[in-house]
Amino acid sequence: MKLKPRSSGFNETFAMETPIEAAAEEPAATAPASLFPVALRPASDGDAITNAHPRQWLCNQSFTTDLSVVEDAVKHTNLVVESQSEKEEEEEEGIKIEDKYTRLQSHALVESSSDGERGREKKKKKEKEKDKKRKRSYSSSSSRSAFNFDATSRKPNVSSWDSSSSDAAKSTAKKYYFDSRGDRDNLAFGCIYRMDVARYKLYNSMKSYEINYEWSRKNLFFEGDSDIDALNNRLKSGGRYWSAKYSAVERHKNLKRIRIIVPIQSSVTTPGDFIPLLDDQTSGKGVDGGFASGASVVEESWEDEVLRRTMEFNKQTREHPHDEKVWLAFSDFQDKVASKQPQKGARLQTLEKKISILEKATELNPDNEELLLCLLNAYQSRDGTDVFIGRWEKVLMQHSGSCKLWKEFLRAVQGEFSRFKVSEIRKMFANAIRALSSACSRQHRQAHQTANALHLDAAIVQQEFGLVDIFLSLCRFEWQAGYQELATALFQAEIEYSLFCPSLLLTEQSKHRLFEHFWNSSGARVGEDGAPGWATWLEKEEEERKKIIREESSDENEEGGWTGWSLPLSETKDSSANPESIMDDVALEKLDEEFETIAVEQKDDTEALLKMLGIDADTDPNSDVKDTTTWTRWSEEELSRDSDQWMPVRAKSNGISHGNATPDREGDEQLLSVILFEDVSEYLFSISSKEARLFLVFQFIDFYGGRVSKWTCTNSSTWVENTLSFVKLPDFILENLRRVHGVITTTESSPSNFCFEFLLGSSNDISMRTDMMTFLRNATLLCLTAFPHDYILEEAVLVAEELLNTKMDSCSCSVTPCRALAKSLVKSNRQDVLLCGVYARREAAYGNIDHARKIFDMALASIEGLPSDLRSTASLLYFWYAEVEISNSSSSGSEPSLRAVHILCCFGSGVKYSPFKCQASSVQQLRARQGFKERIRILRAAWARGVIDDHSIALICSAALFEELTDGCIAGIQILNQAFTVVLPERRSQSYRLEFVFEYYVRMLWRHHAELKLSKVWESVVQGLQIYPSNPELFGALVEISHLHTTPNKLRLIFDNYCQKNPSVITWLFALSFEMSRGGSQHRIRGLFERALGNEKLRNSVILWRCYITYEINVAGNPSAARRIFFRAIHACPRSKKLWLDGFLQLHTVLTAKELSDLQEVMRDKELNLRTDIYEILLQDEIQL
Repeated sequence: MKLKPRSSGFNETFAMETPIEAAAEEPAATAPASLFPVALRPASDGDAITNAHPRQWLCNQSFTTDLSVVEDAVKHTNLVVESQSEKEEEEEEGIKIEDKYTRLQSHALVESSSDGERGREKKKKKEKEKDKKRKRSYSSSSSRSAFNFDATSRKPNVSSWDSSSSDAAKSTAKKYYFDSRGDRDNLAFGCIYRMDVARYKLYNSMKSYEINYEWSRKNLFFEGDSDIDALNNRLKSGGRYWSAKYSAVERHKNLKRIRIIVPIQSSVTTPGDFIPLLDDQTSGKGVDGGFASGASVVEESWEDEVLRRTMEFNKQTREHPHDEKVWLAFSDFQDKVASKQPQKGARLQTLEKKISILEKATELNPDNEELLLCLLNAYQSRDGTDVFIGRWEKVLMQHSGSCKLWKEFLRAVQGEFSRFKVSEIRKMFANAIRALSSACSRQHRQAHQTANALHLDAAIVQQEFGLVDIFLSLCRFEWQAGYQELATALFQAEIEYSLFCPSLLLTEQSKHRLFEHFWNSSGARVGEDGAPGWATWLEKEEEERKKIIREESSDENEEGGWTGWSLPLSETKDSSANPESIMDDVALEKLDEEFETIAVEQKDDTEALLKMLGIDADTDPNSDVKDTTTWTRWSEEELSRDSDQWMPVRAKSNGISHGNATPDREGDEQLLSVILFEDVSEYLFSISSKEARLFLVFQFIDFYGGRVSKWTCTNSSTWVENTLSFVKLPDFILENLRRVHGVITTTESSPSNFCFEFLLGSSNDISMRTDMMTFLRNATLLCLTAFPHDYILEEAVLVAEELLNTKMDSCSCSVTPCRALAKSLVKSNRQDVLLCGVYARREAAYGNIDHARKIFDMALASIEGLPSDLRSTASLLYFWYAEVEISNSSSSGSEPSLRAVHILCCFGSGVKYSPFKCQASSVQQLRARQGFKERIRILRAAWARGVIDDHSIALICSAALFEELTDGCIAGIQILNQAFTVVLPERRSQSYRLEFVFEYYVRMLWRHHAELKLSKVWESVVQGLQIYPSNPELFGALVEISHLHTTPNKLRLIFDNYCQKNPSVITWLFALSFEMSRGGSQHRIRGLFERALGNEKLRNSVILWRCYITYEINVAGNPSAARRIFFRAIHACPRSKKLWLDGFLQLHTVLTAKELSDLQEVMRDKELNLRTDIYEILLQDEIQL
């Protein structure tokens, strides 16, 4: 192997001044004969080590780094020699070391004659004498002289590898040498390593003392290979710090480590409303940078730490038994102890100890939900499925009104493959809705009976929010299990029952009976054409009933007199029904005969059909059948019917009769699509608060793919549940992923052509989406009658109309598709200026900026004539108008910016709005600035109390935009930063309005990133992700700015950090998209998938499992791995029918026909909705033949 020039750590880097000068004065000794001569030249004085020229390494290309330049200095070191005997021993050691370096000088060229050998012996003796004199002189002057190191010199008595100053060295033909001893660094790093790695040893005071004494005794000045490994063969053979020996010692529980112990102060000592200015308890350092006064340094092993921390936790739980943080920390510490135990029995004992701790905690705090959830998770690790479900049911009986416990319970039972059945899950959802509805009714009664009604009203709203979340989980479950008609019917029933209930004083039972009459009638429901709502339908029904009664009474009065005898009505019905009954009996006999013949034929053809399916009853079940195309066609037909049959069928309107005996397949399918009142009655509940009803409508629009403005915070449980239920990527996630892919492909030198968007086949069924948009538009228009002047619903209606008219492609039309609908809405309510603003924004989105300006000018000019309660909406209108102009400024020059300044000047100064004619004067800008400051000062008091609405958000953003346009981006950013400081961090992290402000803040930073420091933009985005760790907008901005500010490895570390601290589906999707767009390593991508799906909650995410399977099939090309992942996926998410069908569509090359047939049987056992019979596919083949 090639010899690598190697320095000996700290000692070989520097050379001392005194020995170097002595060596420069003395002629160099002749080196011994070299076994590998390079050129024949005599030894000369030029070979001596001098300070005149810096030493150079070999000029070979393998050695590209110059290690001879060292600029540091070493502190003064005093070496004291105790006795003359020690000096003599040092001289002997010096002779040995000199012999060693003399052998190393064999690389220098010498004469090969015998005269040279004799001369070498003489020179060796002279060199020994000179060395003794030199050491004596050095020892006498060491106490008064300091070590001065030359940066360009090597160690004393060591010849250079190559002397660049020598003319003979320049003429050498061979620039490398062979190393017969080898280098362990090369073995450790797998290549020729240019550096010398320090040897790290475990701390041991006695061993360190012995090493230091031996070092100082043997080597008073730094010469030779004087590192620790060269001094002691035992240490040399001990291995590096990563060796198995030291790894085993590091893991040993008796190994003592030095720790800094800071006394822990419980959070109970301070009131909950107290907010400290500085949190000194979280750090172990004082103000001056040193350790806190209470900190102590101890040396303890792992067992000592376990004993000490257990004693601390026991003391804290005794002193503060109602502090949940102490109990949870004690429980987490048991997990840490279990991770250090290799034996399974010891881990089980630790688990039992953890359970006993949590049982004691829940006994002292029976109403604490966090402790109950932690205890139930511990039970899940120990108990079986049946025992675990029984414990859950016992807890829920005691805490029936807890939404959080019900959510966790339903999530847990949906992931239990052995007990999973659709009917059983429905019963559990019905129990949850019934229990939570009863709790809401109980709280509502208490609110009217007590004086503290305001606090109870807020609790009722939160309780109803949780109830709506449970209902949405039920609808998602039905949709994923294949019962799309039932999910749609549930939404229709609940919206009618809660939003359009008749204004009558009815009990819950009377309300149910009245709604059953509506449901079984032929009246149109929510989303259907001409649906008036339950209350309006009931009024019309009552009017028609009264009209019929009046007509019948008038007919009876007109008839009068004797009409003669007549038979009873029952006898006439019987006599008239006799001929029909006879005909029905004859028809039934014929049908029975036909059914018997069909049954016989089916029995004869069973074996033939099984063979066509690839299953032979006579063969071994384990035998592989290669033909699986039939099952692939079956799965395609199943997906096609799922996309078509999502709307419930009305029995009377379609002419379907339950008494038909003709076996018609289409009629049977329509009968299955008919949703009766009994199917939805168990899941109906009443909602009293306006906030919860509006929350239900927003959830409904989002469920069917509508696009609405920001209506919930990404830190809320609603958002988390929504992301966990993803089966395919929604549009707002796809937009951010497209942006990430575009940034990476434009900046990377060799990007990947694979886009994360097409991982699941984003091409949706256009006909299905078009029908959904029609349904969604009709339903939202009806909801606008319950929530008038709600601009979010108005925007959702117009966007749904656009997607309907453009066939889900919003960029395919130049004329605004929603113009007709928007004009009709404006005509019906001319005082709704926010509707005009929404309409103008849609016009601007399609490039009709002039038309949008006319609408904005008309709306702003009409504000003065509106009532006072409607004038407060002007702030949103001004802000939208200015934003539209700013978005158009990139393509139209500076005029849109001047228009935006004019609009904001009118808003800030409070003058009447007038259309733009010229640039705003400096006086107008000054008045607007003063007006914004005054309004923001008044606004701060409201924000401090937690009163944050859309109009205040528009005011803050308008003021920041005005400062950005007139005074620069720094002033605008300062306005937003001051607004953030008003609100408490906890309240800020839960407000979707403040999250919108932060997104606006990041967009402003990105617009001016060329003017600002990239580190400022980067820090702001990272700080935002700490507050909103699941925000897709911030993750998209993080990837964009990372390509300008930092390296991909640092971005990977940030993704890993967020995935570990705050794991969410959004975080993993962006991390995976980043790696796939860059063409990252398959090991890295697989590691991300495995870590994500190893999380307890994320393992139930269908979207992650589907992406993993598709990645292995389409990108990695590993079908066998995809097969294993598929079976893991259906075990974790048995509720998802689309996940099951992925196995039929993508894994038909690795799954046999027998396995696919067994999968279908398991799907039927789990009660998933299968719309297609396999025999239909076979009959289609026969018809084609």
